[in-house]
Amino acid sequence: MAAQGAGAPALAVRGLRKSYSGRTVLDSLDLDVAAGEFVAVLGANGCGKSTALRCVVGLETPDGGTVLVHGREVGPAGDAGSAELRRRTAMVFQQIHLVRRRSALDNVCAGALGRLPLRHSLTPALFPRELREEAMACLDRVGMADRAAEPAGRLSGGQQQRVAIARALCQRAEIILADEPVSALDPAAADQVVSLLAELARDQGLAIAAVLHQPALAARHADRVVGLVAGRAVVDAPASRLTAADVDALYVPDLRLTHLEAS
Repeated sequence: MAAQGAGAPALAVRGLRKSYSGRTVLDSLDLDVAAGEFVAVLGANGCGKSTALRCVVGLETPDGGTVLVHGREVGPAGDAGSAELRRRTAMVFQQIHLVRRRSALDNVCAGALGRLPLRHSLTPALFPRELREEAMACLDRVGMADRAAEPAGRLSGGQQQRVAIARALCQRAEIILADEPVSALDPAAADQVVSLLAELARDQGLAIAAVLHQPALAARHADRVVGLVAGRAVVDAPASRLTAADVDALYVPDLRLTHLEAS
């Protein structure tokens, strides 16, 4: 299912397919995310949510389908012509991949490694002043500037996830894909992080899609909800119109089957 709008969306997925050992995980999935839009991706475990995001960023190789960034097709991993397109997309993971002994600022600076000359990327001590200033601005945007010098390992889970989002901003990504970014957080921290993602989409014009397991968070903060069953998008609706029936169709086994047969 695809969002309607003028011009090419920031991210467009068309007919994405992926199987593991004969088991279909993605079944001709279509998904659009526009610039300035926050899309929550819902669905039961194993429905293909995380696999879809991993295929988009090149961590998995799809069996078929097309990924387009601003209307330009992204080739397979290793395709030199697609490297620039892939740099426009950043991933925020469930397991927060920060260097725990390094400061929050150093971790954010790492988002720029792909565009730094080799001589400046060998150690944080060689990060240029301009990069550190940009990274500080990214930390400020996520409300973590006052913890810039703190080792990442001393931060709470919610604070670490904010640093990971700041790192994506320092990458200068135009598309952020978040794979279960709040599954390990308490309810208050989870709400704060999802609210931050919504603000970044709205205020900075980013295209953001987040895999969530909390329909209430999606309804409260997202612009649109896309729900997957067996690798297909069977729900695609404004978050404000998400109904209990929609949620049941994604999580109640008998209703999932009925919805899948009707799609």
